[in-house]
Amino acid sequence: MFSSKNRLRKKNDIDNVFKKGKTVAGNFVFLRFTDNNLDENRFAFMVSLKVSKKSVLRNRIKRQLREIMKKINLELKPGFDFLIIAKPIIVNKNFQEITKDINEIFNLKIDKIISK
Repeated sequence: MFSSKNRLRKKNDIDNVFKKGKTVAGNFVFLRFTDNNLDENRFAFMVSLKVSKKSVLRNRIKRQLREIMKKINLELKPGFDFLIIAKPIIVNKNFQEITKDINEIFNLKIDKIISK
């Protein structure tokens, strides 16, 4: 689990990412991000009922996404808010496939914007 300083919790903060953030699409997730003028990166994860009606599956996906982002966060430049939104296709994918997709998003698509 992320520490409280690394979590997007307030509705206003999440709405800000939706309104002002840039979007990058991967095969299994959408990534929205914007700068936050803080010394830490903050994250929120969304897995809707469209992905699965079963809360067990939605929570498992969120746990997987959190674990992947913990490792990636160590390599990122601080000062961004990230919103990771799961696509329905993610249900049939294993941890390695999801990790590969998210790594490709960060390495290929937004590396120049947010990496150290």
